[in-house]
Amino acid sequence: MIQVTKKDPKESTESLIRRFTRKVQQSGLIIEAKTHQYHEKPLSKRDRRRKAIVRRARKDVKVQKIKLGQK
Repeated sequence: MIQVTKKDPKESTESLIRRFTRKVQQSGLIIEAKTHQYHEKPLSKRDRRRKAIVRRARKDVKVQKIKLGQK
């Protein structure tokens, strides 16, 4: 559990909430909770990973072509 306390008595509630949300986002709790929100079969997990590898490879090729001045 992430805990945030006031730095000084004059700190506003808005800045306290801002620091809390920043810490939550940096910890990756929201992303992890969203991935576990629905049950996913192991087969579909493998497919999703394979598709991500293919996407990454295509993106690398595209970036390389742009660097070389090709279309």
